[in-house]
Amino acid sequence: MRDGFDAAGGQGESGAQPAVLRVTEVCIKLTQDPRNKLKAYASVTIDDAFVVRDLKIIEGSKGPFLAMPSRKISDHCINCSHKNHLRAAFCNQCGVRLDPARAPRDGRGRARLHADLAHPINSATRIELHKVVVRAYLAEIEAAHAAGEAYLPKTFDDLDVVADTVDVDYLDELERRRADRERLRSEAANGGAVTEGNG
Repeated sequence: MRDGFDAAGGQGESGAQPAVLRVTEVCIKLTQDPRNKLKAYASVTIDDAFVVRDLKIIEGSKGPFLAMPSRKISDHCINCSHKNHLRAAFCNQCGVRLDPARAPRDGRGRARLHADLAHPINSATRIELHKVVVRAYLAEIEAAHAAGEAYLPKTFDDLDVVADTVDVDYLDELERRRADRERLRSEAANGGAVTEGNG
């Protein structure tokens, strides 16, 4: 689906005009299992020049929301320096037991096990990107229903492999982050001075 939106970013220190993000194309690949919280993958083309892939559309408690591409955070074994995911209990190279509390913690004491690879750095862009991708997702659902048995899902060669390795705990973590952001916005709207993180 070719679409477009302009999202104004924040002004720089020099007082220059706000940056504008122009999404010129959104491709949606629906997932196959209707019970899965992960409903679709998306790729977004910016200015007909730069593609961001592996965005995820997740069914949350208040409807679909957009999750940015991410990677699992790793650290090095203190014994052999081999890289291991922070959830690993033992080193994959030498087998030494790893400290289960070694993951960095967020402000609420929860372990940070994933890091976004790309994400908007201001609320206006985050909101507009969410709108355009979810709009494309809903259009793809309509196309799938209209085509019925003849519907052929999009093919993203690299995402077809990723779809088999979805981290369910990460989806839950994203839902918690989203709920936290909404709670902070609500508190801010009711008079509390709260700043939103990039989570």
